[in-house]
Amino acid sequence: MAIIFKRTKILATLGPTTSTPEMIKELITAGTNGFRLNFSHGDYDERDDQINWIRQASRQNGKPVAILQDLQGPKIRLGMLKENMTVKKGDEIILDYGAEHEGTVLPIQYNLAEKVKVGEPIYIFDGKVRTTVTEITSATAIKVRIENDGTLMSKKGINLPDTDFGGDILTPKDLRDIDYGLTKDIDFVALSFVQSVDDIHNLRQILVAGGSQAQIIAKIETKAAIRPEIMEEIVKASDGIMVARGDLAVEAGAEVVPIVQRELIALCRKHGKLSIVATQMMASMVDAPEPTRAEVSDVANAVIQGADTVMLSDETANGSYPLETVAAMKRVILFTQEHAAVSPLHDYAIAKNLQRDAISSAAVQLAEQLKVDAIIAETKSGATAANIASHRPNLPIISVTSEMRSAQQLGLNYANRSYVRPDAEEAGFALFKELKKDGLFGEGSATVIIVSGQQPGIVGTTDTIKVRMLE
Repeated sequence: MAIIFKRTKILATLGPTTSTPEMIKELITAGTNGFRLNFSHGDYDERDDQINWIRQASRQNGKPVAILQDLQGPKIRLGMLKENMTVKKGDEIILDYGAEHEGTVLPIQYNLAEKVKVGEPIYIFDGKVRTTVTEITSATAIKVRIENDGTLMSKKGINLPDTDFGGDILTPKDLRDIDYGLTKDIDFVALSFVQSVDDIHNLRQILVAGGSQAQIIAKIETKAAIRPEIMEEIVKASDGIMVARGDLAVEAGAEVVPIVQRELIALCRKHGKLSIVATQMMASMVDAPEPTRAEVSDVANAVIQGADTVMLSDETANGSYPLETVAAMKRVILFTQEHAAVSPLHDYAIAKNLQRDAISSAAVQLAEQLKVDAIIAETKSGATAANIASHRPNLPIISVTSEMRSAQQLGLNYANRSYVRPDAEEAGFALFKELKKDGLFGEGSATVIIVSGQQPGIVGTTDTIKVRMLE
């Protein structure tokens, strides 16, 4: 039998449970296509080890694997409290940057006095305690009114759904982390708490100036980012998006998340950008060996909507069953893709402004008409393969590139399986013969569509579609 590829990919977060070379190799074998390094935690020595272990395991498995650097962003938290603090509706407290906890004065790890306005809401502890700004009391402190009974604890996160950060979302820590990443083998940089396209442009300038080829993933987790006039512009400006459903639910309301997820995936398909669905996809498997029925449905719905990638967070970073979680997610993806078609775009017609897009669309239509076994894309930058993927074909896309960076980035693209080979005439057909000999297409004849250009190794020259068959 021919090998069946899962078309929606798996991105796993590394953490204490999985930060060993043995576990990383097992996760790749189990079906992981990329690893998220959460820069909210850990130090650079730990990151050095993880990057080296991932690349070593990738070579051993013969499978290009993506590495995503997830910046912390202005993730604002309370400082250290002397003890847990019970608050009642109507109470007033002061949040003071750099202060010590004393009575109703609470320390905070960010100077909100420079950003917030009177009347704006501030949500503490994942929205469990809701407050309203009543006064800017000093250059570093604000007074807020408690809107519901609750408990405050040290280091709990704070969300500011209506606060405009004015393009100032890269913190000093983020800038240090970016500088670190510029010297490392990083494929993607995820930008947290994006509010506008300017945030993407600012990061792009830093990466380009530093000589980085990393692609930018915009994390959609603020109310500002999901405004209709803003959301599509962010998708177009970035290389991909992450539906960061945890903070998005707190800032915009949990009820909006499923609709925003569907709209973002559709916009990514329209513009040929990467889409990642994240947060609590299989959260129960942190402590249990099997997912809940709701979690299975959640993953299946992401597959049906056409997400490129589904992401695991605590499940693989801190959970008791990381390998079982990846295996369970893979089973859901494979069963869903074989029994349910990806939802059509309807109102989100794929942009066809470039020759490459037209070629990609024609290749997918021809592949479906001829019922071929795979589409093989000769690609330098990965753009041709990504454009083919945006049409969500129901068969594998086999990418051949001379660039390891492109191969690794394509690891998270829908239906893509990438191979690194030197630039050459008929590179796609040569790979087809190699894979046919290795049994990838099973017994008997196999037919593929090959998308290529007349100038191998030159970006932007894709212009040819060929049909090739081997017995």
